[in-house]
Amino acid sequence: MPDLPPLRDVIARHGLSASKALGQNFLLDAQLLGRIAAIPGSLSGEHVFEVGPGPGGLTRAALLAGARVTAVERDARCLPALIELGEIFPGQLRVIEGDAMQVDPVQEIGAPFHILSNLPYNVGTALLVNWLSADKWPPEWKSLTLMFQREVAERIVAEPGSKAYGRLAVLAQWRTKATMPMKVHRSAFTPPPKVMSAVVHIVPGKAPKGVSPAVIGKVTGAAFGQRRKMLRQSLKSLPGALEALETVGIDPTRRAETVSVDEFVMLAQVLGTL
Repeated sequence: MPDLPPLRDVIARHGLSASKALGQNFLLDAQLLGRIAAIPGSLSGEHVFEVGPGPGGLTRAALLAGARVTAVERDARCLPALIELGEIFPGQLRVIEGDAMQVDPVQEIGAPFHILSNLPYNVGTALLVNWLSADKWPPEWKSLTLMFQREVAERIVAEPGSKAYGRLAVLAQWRTKATMPMKVHRSAFTPPPKVMSAVVHIVPGKAPKGVSPAVIGKVTGAAFGQRRKMLRQSLKSLPGALEALETVGIDPTRRAETVSVDEFVMLAQVLGTL
């Protein structure tokens, strides 16, 4: 095993501090980072795509697990620390300086890969929706293991009827299995954020026939855009939606939070034929 300097020493030597503007919070606990990297299963010989590695805590854990990592970092201050890490693990780490919202991991990696990241809080949900909305299915990614604010994580795995259930839950569950295997206390981060965090693990499942990501996105966007209103009100602006409710047998006086993922899929199937 390579002799790695403590992350705190790396941060101090490079004069790094978490940027609030970039949504950064650094994880330094090697044991905790190793547990997160173990969630997808064995990473030995696997390709990993990481967003916002910062000083490289989770990157280390993935490299130690035998992964080949492609990391996208927007903060130029962190690049020297990541370059040093790459020298310790020759041939295993590639660092791309840039905005992850503009980087296509499929183009950068090609082969099937895992996505493993302590996501910057300010872009985490947008990145997740992008990855979940791939037209090609199953996707090139084999799993998503992502750190979110706990409130966001709960929305991803929420069940119908719960306070957290909404559009994000449907998008995350209609053709994947989403779980929350780990909660992380705010004190684990430097600096500690104001909110608690959690890790979400998502693996692709079988996509229902006759449903496109675009259509289910429109249905859920309309339904939860006015979640306090009955479906007959929230969906009336979507052409064919009220007829689809009747076809599927969903009471139009129900509200979006009571509609199951399977029912949204059936709505999308009907709307896709109109």
